[in-house]
Amino acid sequence: MSLTFDNTRSRRAANWHTAEYGFWMLPIVAYFVFPENLALLSQIAITALFAVSLDLILGYAGIVSLGHAAFFGVGAYAAGLLAQAGWGDPILGLACAGVVAGLVGWITSFLVLRGTDLTRLMVTMGVASMLYVSANKLTGITGGLDGMQGVDMKPLFGQFAFDLYGKTAYIYCVAVLFILFWLARRIVHSPFGLSLQGIRQNVFRMPALGTPVNARLIAVYTLGAVYAGIAGGLLTQTTQFVSIDVLSFSRSAELLLILVLGGTGSLYGGILGAAIFMTMHNYLSDIDPQYWQFWLGLLLIFVVLFARGGIMGALRTVAKRLA
Repeated sequence: MSLTFDNTRSRRAANWHTAEYGFWMLPIVAYFVFPENLALLSQIAITALFAVSLDLILGYAGIVSLGHAAFFGVGAYAAGLLAQAGWGDPILGLACAGVVAGLVGWITSFLVLRGTDLTRLMVTMGVASMLYVSANKLTGITGGLDGMQGVDMKPLFGQFAFDLYGKTAYIYCVAVLFILFWLARRIVHSPFGLSLQGIRQNVFRMPALGTPVNARLIAVYTLGAVYAGIAGGLLTQTTQFVSIDVLSFSRSAELLLILVLGGTGSLYGGILGAAIFMTMHNYLSDIDPQYWQFWLGLLLIFVVLFARGGIMGALRTVAKRLA
């Protein structure tokens, strides 16, 4: 009876709700309402996809990471190197970025899964630091601190060039975000996704149910790396430049803050957190360029104290009270 109830609840959760359709109408509205801010909106979409990638491994599988920028940076450099070599097709570049980042994620997953959360934090930070130093030393390939230049992207599908106004880039980023979000949504509501939640809640009980814990964690860690790599590839293609900052610790730390702000264990939490964080970053840095981080930190403290589960947790609480 319990298994039947869980399957029924999972099928209900997998169904799209009216609010979700309205949510995905917002990017269309933003395209027409904010035509002069399409570059910022593209960055929000890229950061949202990056946040979704971390939510898959942290919010659903419980794998703590402070070096997730490693896969973001690997994907960014992979797409940039491919374009420099004359293969500037955007779709091919995203595929390459995802495959290379996924391979790095699969290799490092065997190190990350050894030990407790503190060990995983140290290992993920170590991997990201090693890649950052390597990118800094290999100036002939990555450009070092000067960044990778000469990234020439071809028109999307051979028809839509990346214009100065950012229209093509915005539509491209939102389309990729929606497709990968839809896929991630299907995954987290599948038996595979439910087993991940079981592992996060009680990792010692799941083997007794016949769940291959290590195999599940390796799979989702690799999947999260693929998503992060594709997000990095999007950044390279839309800016046509790769900075060494894509591998920095600050990018990983900001991503974790974004996920805490939006709410872990909810794919929409990462998207909302990215939208609010990037918007406030842009707005506060214009008002107070020197101390904008103070106000952002104040917002994070407020959310942690009064909105359990982040913004998504607060929205769920309000929805339950209204219902």
